[in-house]
Amino acid sequence: MKKYWILGAGAAIALSALPLNGSPALAERASLGIAQIFNGSAISATRNFVEIAQNVLTQPKVNLHLVVDQQVVKKDQQGKTITTWQPMNGKVQAKPGDIFRFTVTGKNEGNREAKNFAITQPVPKGTVYQLDSATLAQGIIATYSIDQGKTFVARPVVKVTLPNGKVEERPAPAKAYSHVRWTMSQDLKPNASAIAAYQVKVR
Repeated sequence: MKKYWILGAGAAIALSALPLNGSPALAERASLGIAQIFNGSAISATRNFVEIAQNVLTQPKVNLHLVVDQQVVKKDQQGKTITTWQPMNGKVQAKPGDIFRFTVTGKNEGNREAKNFAITQPVPKGTVYQLDSATLAQGIIATYSIDQGKTFVARPVVKVTLPNGKVEERPAPAKAYSHVRWTMSQDLKPNASAIAAYQVKVR
């Protein structure tokens, strides 16, 4: 059985690379476009599609829609804190401490089930994954990588050497997370959609 991956592309530049809002199409595999943070401030968007299956007629067709929202925190007239999400369109200003939410929707618009369907997104360089921010809809399992996507587990751990020389395993800190993966326990049926979201904070 084939695996169908939605991959968020990354780029090793300045501080970070962030996906952009858009609707790329996926036949068998695709790498989403990215919006890059230059010098920790302006974000500009580019698209880059790779590894599109040539024989799209024999494979499920999954269309993707990727949205990036920036968290906006304000106080109302009574001093109550109000948190909203502002869509990231074109260029925005990103500074340390800002929080972004990435939402990927994959819809199977083919006439066959997509088996072993999974969505994998990197934690962009220059940002830190916000623990417990990954959405967990029914039938979707979230796993995480702390080794640049080589392995994924539900609860990453790191080895820590104590002052007495003893080595213990402890929960990995948020800054160690490099990727988030959502795996569907069931096949993605025709016309069905899968939604995955997570949050990061700019360093």
